[in-house]
Amino acid sequence: MVSYIDLSLFGIYFFNLKKSIYLLQMESIPYDKRSGKIWFNGETVDWKDANIHILNHGLHYASCVFEGERVYDGEIFKLEEHTERLFYSAKRMGIKVPYSQDEINSACKKIVNIQKVQNGYVRPLIWRGSEMMAISAQRNKIHVAIATWEWGSYFDPQLKLKGIKLNISNWRRPAPNTIPWDTKAAGLYMICTLSKHEAEAEGFTDSLMLDHEGNIAEATGANVFFKSKNDDLHTPVPDSFLDGITRREVIKIAKSKGINVIERKIKPEEMKEFVGCFLTGTAAEVTPVSQINEYKFKVCNLISSLNDDYQKLVRKDTAA
Repeated sequence: MVSYIDLSLFGIYFFNLKKSIYLLQMESIPYDKRSGKIWFNGETVDWKDANIHILNHGLHYASCVFEGERVYDGEIFKLEEHTERLFYSAKRMGIKVPYSQDEINSACKKIVNIQKVQNGYVRPLIWRGSEMMAISAQRNKIHVAIATWEWGSYFDPQLKLKGIKLNISNWRRPAPNTIPWDTKAAGLYMICTLSKHEAEAEGFTDSLMLDHEGNIAEATGANVFFKSKNDDLHTPVPDSFLDGITRREVIKIAKSKGINVIERKIKPEEMKEFVGCFLTGTAAEVTPVSQINEYKFKVCNLISSLNDDYQKLVRKDTAA
């Protein structure tokens, strides 16, 4: 005889299966071929009409900043913090945003509601337009757009259970006096794409990047933590790469659990002394790492516990 619990579990399984199939189908559609609306310079336009000319400064000279935000159960997690960082990035790039932070927050919420995104991603971006096409762009109009879509796990969920594998990139994070390192400016991600492509070609999921001094910095789009044998967490000082919003939240969670968090310079050879490793980021969330080159790590209870607590934090309908 089939019990109520059996039927409930089957219903949950069937719902998750349908959701996974839907997300896989969506991922097969190029982003410029999708449907719906995009917030574009103060208006909601059809997805297919959110176009720019090929001669624009943001495309040619990377005068573009952006944010990546997660939607959980219809709500954008840490929206205000993301918008503050977006405006800080713009200011560092000499870009005056033609909207207030409150207007951008409202626009982000509006487009999520229009698109009916429940668990997905939001991408606000700001760039210089086409009025001038040279290094100098003093007269270029500033454009702002916000797109959102349903989105699942950044890394393969099955790989996350076992821990993903990273190589060590040949590319390094630039010295802080050479580039606006503490922003989400488009140009900063060029070496991240190169690093990730090389890692994937070698059979890895992602790549660990060192800083200009040869210390451990971050992965291509996420911060990194290491667990020591005595359960301390060690994480690089964010002095040449972004101090992620998720990184800061996970540090708060760890400290609330009585875990000692040590921010310091970490040499690559020190990885042989660590027993655990994980990444944090808006896209990555909390992702265990099982291997970085020859160094191997365990997906331990401490990391699983931090992931569970992070999921409770981001989901409003999950009991704390």
